Amino acid sequence: MGNGSPGTPVVHGFPHLDTVRSAITALYRRLSPDGVHTYGTSLVPADAASSDADDLHLGAQRVARSLVQHLRLPDARMVVGFRTMEHAASVELTAGPEYFIELNDRFRTHRRDIGAALAHEITHVLLHRLGLEFPGTRANEILTDTVTTYLGAGWLLLDAFREDAVSRQKLGYLTPEEFGYVLAKRALVFDEDPSPWFTSPQAYTAYTKGRAQALHDLRRPPLTAAGRSGRRRYAKDRRYAQDHPGTVADPGVPYAFEPGGEGLRVSFPCPTCHQRIRLPVRGRVTARCGLCRTRLECDT
Repeated sequence: MGNGSPGTPVVHGFPHLDTVRSAITALYRRLSPDGVHTYGTSLVPADAASSDADDLHLGAQRVARSLVQHLRLPDARMVVGFRTMEHAASVELTAGPEYFIELNDRFRTHRRDIGAALAHEITHVLLHRLGLEFPGTRANEILTDTVTTYLGAGWLLLDAFREDAVSRQKLGYLTPEEFGYVLAKRALVFDEDPSPWFTSPQAYTAYTKGRAQALHDLRRPPLTAAGRSGRRRYAKDRRYAQDHPGTVADPGVPYAFEPGGEGLRVSFPCPTCHQRIRLPVRGRVTARCGLCRTRLECDT
């Protein structure tokens, strides 16, 4: 895991949103909706707590076991050690069943964030076993952060984000707002409210910004919940596509029109899993995403 150095400038906003959305799609494809829904309950704060009163190694092993159970890795054993290193943590990916996780020595005195570092590394093990990876180190790390969060353990990574006048810390590759976005996407699916778990005020602020972006996904045309300006723009683009067949879609909007067998069709991302959905352009319709099975009210 990178980005673990205290004092490193923190990037904000949503620069990795396309990769994050692709990661959510890939997770649904690999696990199936039923598989994703077996992670309906997030890891509870008590299972990730590591206090200065605990024995360092025993406490870390206990948190690791909780995460192994949460992520449904029944026969995986984690051996946790500490050493001086540049990054926050690393894991040796092998055939198992024993995996060696090394944490940065600074977690000896910053024990509250041990759970966050372990969550990311143990998700690496899960993805390794699932055979799910993205090309390139950065994209693969974004996949790992996204899956950690979507499966109910990544709120720890967001809560490890702290920033004040003299110091700052952030774990993982997603920005704080992107962690908030994925956490909010999960909260919408599982009817969860993660906000009481935050101990960091900055984490809560990032969550609210991420949640606003996640709610925006639910209000984009051709969904009927789209706002008036979005609906006007959609109607204008639809007329243009009808008058100019084969027009290249504007990359600034989420939908695209394409000729179909019996007239125009519109494609757009599912607001839950981001798989693209294609519908005939014929007015109000109730659709169901073929991947995550979300029911969608649309006006095409």
